[in-house]
Amino acid sequence: MIYFTVISIFPNLFKNIFKYGIISQAIKKKIIQINILNLRDYSNNKRKKIDDKVYGGGSGMLIMFLPLFLAVKTAKKKYGKKSIVIYLSPQGKLLNQNYLKNFIKNKHIIFICGRYKGIDERFIKTQVDEEWSIGNYILSGGEIPAIVFIDVITRMIPGVLNNKKSLIEESFSNNLLDCPNYTKPKKILNYSVPKVLLSGNHKKIKEWRIKHALKNTILKKPNILKRK
Repeated sequence: MIYFTVISIFPNLFKNIFKYGIISQAIKKKIIQINILNLRDYSNNKRKKIDDKVYGGGSGMLIMFLPLFLAVKTAKKKYGKKSIVIYLSPQGKLLNQNYLKNFIKNKHIIFICGRYKGIDERFIKTQVDEEWSIGNYILSGGEIPAIVFIDVITRMIPGVLNNKKSLIEESFSNNLLDCPNYTKPKKILNYSVPKVLLSGNHKKIKEWRIKHALKNTILKKPNILKRK
């Protein structure tokens, strides 16, 4: 089992999101477990304050070191010391499909959801193992990236998907996008399903799919062909 801990100031954002789809099935099968910690519960302030002004001046507030430290300490104590702490930040490495297999090697993954201007740099330096991003843009906080990470990681865990071939044949496998796919009816708006897909000739179908997966990649995302 892989344990996910999410540390956020808005725990209710996750209230219903994990009740559906693949994540829900993985929870029911006891393949994963998700624990949401409210960062404000670890504040030593009477008003549960977890942020303060930035030294040196400037706009925005910063999440303080101590609440984050206590929350992570609690999470590690519950699930053991073999934990990886990930800070979700626009400054982090960009998430890609090829790296996902590395995440499922961890038994406990802790996600820090930033807010406001970010978090105290000393926490990043001393407590964060890896800093990751889901794109080169700014979100209001790390909650949506946390959901994305849990979803993409969960899909990679053996036993989650009913069809093992799904992971092998889908987009980004072998640095290629998926080929075009079709279902019933055979003809829509004068567009017909390619004859080769109806031929029953598995060798020719496989060749067609590889050819068009490559074509799709060149047209839409040629940059992924350069990845190792």
